[in-house]
Amino acid sequence: MASGIRDKVAILGMGCTPFGEHWSKGAEELMVAAFGEALADAGIERKRIEAAWLSTCLDEVNVGKSGLPLAETLRFDYIPVSRVENYCASGSDAFRSAVYAVAAGACDVALALGVEKLKDTGFGGLPGLTAGTQAPLWWANLTAPGSFAQLASAYRAKHGVSREDLKRAMARISVKSHANGLKNPKAHLQRAITEDDVLNAPLVADPLGLYDCCGVSDGAAAAIVTTPEIAKALGKRDIVTVKALQIAASNGIEESHSTWDGSYFATARIAASRAYREAGIERPREQLSLVECHDCFSVTELVTLEDLHISPEGGAVKDVLDGFYDGDGRIPCQIDGGLKCFGHPIGASGIRMLYEMYLQLQGRAGARQRGAVDLCLTHNLGGFPARNVCSVAIVGREHA
Repeated sequence: MASGIRDKVAILGMGCTPFGEHWSKGAEELMVAAFGEALADAGIERKRIEAAWLSTCLDEVNVGKSGLPLAETLRFDYIPVSRVENYCASGSDAFRSAVYAVAAGACDVALALGVEKLKDTGFGGLPGLTAGTQAPLWWANLTAPGSFAQLASAYRAKHGVSREDLKRAMARISVKSHANGLKNPKAHLQRAITEDDVLNAPLVADPLGLYDCCGVSDGAAAAIVTTPEIAKALGKRDIVTVKALQIAASNGIEESHSTWDGSYFATARIAASRAYREAGIERPREQLSLVECHDCFSVTELVTLEDLHISPEGGAVKDVLDGFYDGDGRIPCQIDGGLKCFGHPIGASGIRMLYEMYLQLQGRAGARQRGAVDLCLTHNLGGFPARNVCSVAIVGREHA
């Protein structure tokens, strides 16, 4: 029977570029910067890395297909390098691949690096993706804001939440994330906003307004992983280990059948439950220290906090308005500013989330440091409410 990966893999080093508009830098320069920080943090030579995974979503945009852009940019010595693409969950999936390689004993040290240069596309949002197995005209008019606005409407209808209360809760989420991002020098948007700013902003897709949407950014993030034994032999202290890594992918039920009411993410519920079992967590609301959600829209964060079994079903609005997820709340969510302030260079976001959890667990998060932190969760979602890939990762202090 599978035993999972709890405490079998340690994060040896991590790096992350500032996210933003990097007009004068190519993807190669961003990869070098993120990798350089991770390598220095790990305290090893480049030749110690035995395998690598590159995560990008849009191979058409100045990065390229396959793992070759990473292998060539970092001049690896003919090691295996693969490209991972799994929608917006690409970064978490690349991390999963590196972790599994170490846990399986296939290599001692592995790298996961995510990068994306979205500003170069010229799109205000995410560029259109290929239809894949879907009929080209099936979702001809689909937009991300529109589909997540439908999620908000379905949530309201199911739980009897007024439009005013939902808007206030979403505004509180955005205000909270901007307050956190203001403390993060690597965030794209470093400015405070008020509840009035959010409520009076132009509508994008009712009930989502401008400040309910995350931005579009360029950036890269990297993680080097190894075994706890090797980390200790290298003199590492405050070792951060992987407790769980789970991914759930939609199977067509949500978009094709009436059993799904459109008010939640089935994949998030399943991935979270599996991750808690793997990590040995029975009471996430009491045991988790920090959470990073894939807050592409404020309502995504709101709904996900229930799907992660932290807030009770229908109770996230109250928890948000009560400050449960604020920077000084019981479980801060997006303590680094989240996608709301970092933006979303697709291939990098999942690893960027882990970067913040890693810093927090080692007490190196500066002005936004939470204090004693034991167990942290990241949630990385790719796709739309009805059709998506969801990753849930849990990291923490060794033996926590």
